[in-house]
Amino acid sequence: MSQEISDSGPRSGPSRGPRRDGPSGGSGGSGGRYGGPPGLRRPRRKVCTFCVDKVQKIDYKDVGRIRRYISDRGKIDPRRKSGTCAKHQRMLTTALKRARLMAMLPYTADHVRGLMSPQARAMAGGPPPPKPERPPFRPAGEFRPAGAPFPRRDVPPPAQAPAPTPPPVPSEPASS
Repeated sequence: MSQEISDSGPRSGPSRGPRRDGPSGGSGGSGGRYGGPPGLRRPRRKVCTFCVDKVQKIDYKDVGRIRRYISDRGKIDPRRKSGTCAKHQRMLTTALKRARLMAMLPYTADHVRGLMSPQARAMAGGPPPPKPERPPFRPAGEFRPAGAPFPRRDVPPPAQAPAPTPPPVPSEPASS
């Protein structure tokens, strides 16, 4: 097997400049000028919209503007997704947290809250879970068979008839 060596010499690492393999300029399936694996293309760098608009301070009351930087689940989008610079990302995070605190923005999305258990919803500050039905209170030592009526405490127990007394025994007449 013979190797052909081009006039520029053998390549020992990633290319140092743009390689033009074909009419597309090398950005097709060979990794292109970025030197990565074939087919991988680095996306275009995003610009910070706050820098473009020359925003000095991000206001938490401007809900329409800052709502775009929250995901559908209610999470704050990272810089790599939103394209904001580090300075404005810090200001944006503070504004979003303040807007959540003032109840202008939700902490979680509605469909996520619907999936939570009642106990988890209560831990997140929602309404408490419904209490289960309990049997009525029975003091210790009092036994009643199931289904027997409760004794009423506001009505005195029925008066019992006095025990019948035996008829008087006739006494003998006294003799004198």
